[in-house]
Amino acid sequence: MSQRTKTYLLHGGLFLVTLITTTMAGAEWMFGRLFIPIEKMKTLGWEEFVAGFQFSIPFLAILTVHEFGHYFTAKANKVRVTLPYYIPLWLGIGQSIGTLGAFIRIKDYINSRKKYFDIGIAGPLAGFALALVVLWYGFTHLPPPEYIFTIHPEYQKWGLDYGQYAYRNLPPGGAVGLGDNLLFNFFKTYVADPARVPHPYEMIHYPYLMAGYLALFFTSLNLIPIGQLDGGHILYALIGRDLYRWVAPALFIVFAFYAGLGLFKPSDFAVPTNEAFFSELGSFGLYVGFLYLAFSRISENRMTSWLITLSVVATQLVFSWIQPQWEGYSGFLVFVFVLGRFLGIYHPETELQEPLDAKRKILGWLALVVFVLCFSLKPFLVT
Repeated sequence: MSQRTKTYLLHGGLFLVTLITTTMAGAEWMFGRLFIPIEKMKTLGWEEFVAGFQFSIPFLAILTVHEFGHYFTAKANKVRVTLPYYIPLWLGIGQSIGTLGAFIRIKDYINSRKKYFDIGIAGPLAGFALALVVLWYGFTHLPPPEYIFTIHPEYQKWGLDYGQYAYRNLPPGGAVGLGDNLLFNFFKTYVADPARVPHPYEMIHYPYLMAGYLALFFTSLNLIPIGQLDGGHILYALIGRDLYRWVAPALFIVFAFYAGLGLFKPSDFAVPTNEAFFSELGSFGLYVGFLYLAFSRISENRMTSWLITLSVVATQLVFSWIQPQWEGYSGFLVFVFVLGRFLGIYHPETELQEPLDAKRKILGWLALVVFVLCFSLKPFLVT
């Protein structure tokens, strides 16, 4: 067997496994049950698995179009790249989407701002275009509002006013909802029949809405204009190396500040016992250490990293003291850590610093508009 055949089998095998895991995860979101038997819950079977393709096919189609946008543009620029590697991940206990995404590996050194721009922008714009189609289809083909009773028959006692009662006494994490962004809100408001739009905590049961929303979510993450993310490539090419060295770390600091805003408040330390105080203080110390690890590569000087970390934490506490109701989204902290420690805040240097032409500049700023349209301050709502 040739090496090329082995390579095709590897990429094809990963895709097929990912198709299976995303189908299983999609079915679990759709029906609110699991494939693994647990006490007092009916398990999912073959019929539900087949229904899960309504999620996996559009979701993987968007992901695939995104990656092949990078792939074909890299080939056009004579940059050697691999086929997409799909990463399957099914937890079996719910709360997963069946994959950690996909990536292509660039085998060549890219020496040009233009090449970075072309390769970086092709993926998110291609995937975004297909995401619009999926969202349009999902919102124009919503089932009658009574459909939710097939998933939650216990809601029938409240009728279509279930949203006022169903979530009152749920335990923490008992319901997961899709947040909002400008584009998703546009589809809900101006494309869909308002009478058929489900409650935010029930949209996870609608596979096309779920697939389209996740596509917007991951598009926005990819377009964050920091480091080696697609948005980082785009902004680096737009504004150049010298300015990007200042803009990228500033944006990263703002992102980290928002993610942790409200996680700790001065009032949290006003506790009745010493034991509770030291427990809160220990948690706060772990958070400060976590942020330092995320900021540790923002500068070669450790003291600078510590000063940035402590400044961010102090400013968060001041904001929380002035406006206790202001809160960020702590779910972003994981991505802050991955970005700061692994993906990088800065952009690789390029030998050629040629400016972009007018067409590329327009596309670049359009991509940043797409980022704004797709980005959600609170992408997932959890009771």
